[in-house]
Amino acid sequence: MTATFRNPIVERAADPWMFKHSDGFYYFMSTQAGRLELTKSATLTGVAGGAKKTVWVPEEGGPYSRNLWAPEIHRLGDKWYIYFTANDGGGDDTRRICVLENGEADPTEGEWSWKGVVGTPVPGLDGTVMMHKGRLYFLYAGYGHYPDYGSAIYIARMSDPWTAESGHVLLSAPTLPWEKQGGMAINEGPVVLRRNGRVFLVYSASTTWSEDYCLGMLTMPEDADPMEASAWEKSPVPVFRKNVSEGVFATGHNSFTVSPDGREDWIVFHALPGPATELESRATRAQRFGWRPDGTPDFGKPFGDSRDLDVPSGEGG
Repeated sequence: MTATFRNPIVERAADPWMFKHSDGFYYFMSTQAGRLELTKSATLTGVAGGAKKTVWVPEEGGPYSRNLWAPEIHRLGDKWYIYFTANDGGGDDTRRICVLENGEADPTEGEWSWKGVVGTPVPGLDGTVMMHKGRLYFLYAGYGHYPDYGSAIYIARMSDPWTAESGHVLLSAPTLPWEKQGGMAINEGPVVLRRNGRVFLVYSASTTWSEDYCLGMLTMPEDADPMEASAWEKSPVPVFRKNVSEGVFATGHNSFTVSPDGREDWIVFHALPGPATELESRATRAQRFGWRPDGTPDFGKPFGDSRDLDVPSGEGG
């Protein structure tokens, strides 16, 4: 009999980032506001019970000590890096993406050192990195076009994991109706997915407090230059959105991972249990997804809390 689980897999965990490392463990992070917490878990669906460690608490009252949002852990070369958004308690124009580094094989061991703030041309949030053809790129949601929109997706080359080269390129601004729900037009939370000779850039659209918070997608041929905005084609409709019939709303700010045996692709995202629910109720959910005959991802619809879902392949028997 196949083992099953039910969503959500982690309560009160927004902006989830799930990374499966070559050591077989899953490393999980989510927004905890005043600190950065890293969870190490042997399974994807059991991450709530994984070993937790607070890896960073900023100096109280110091720079970038407030509103720690959307942390992501990445393995670049032989070191670990965490990217997270922070400010000093001010408004959007004070938000920056900060970088920490750890040289240990296990990121829950050793000390995390401060590497600085990524020098982006405009304030922003939700930084992530992409290695493409041997070069490192930085993607983030940049501010600066009020009142037309709140944030848009930009890309920049990096000279090292904490330094963006001068200039950036706009890849996606919120111009479509489904990107403007909740009182503000927003593109944020970029994350990269690769398959079938293409690079898919999945992002969150509309306000995170809106029930219509959803996922959009840009697609680029793998042999193209990611700094050429024309190389990216934008999906005219959301690729993942609320499921009213099953009570799942505001689906967004996701990451991608694989099953323990590497045979299945999984999307990890946060959602709300109602159309007018407090943001503190955002919880982390996980679902398997497939691929269409044309080579594009098929994320399907988010399943409700009462559904029994098969655990990832290789996780349980």
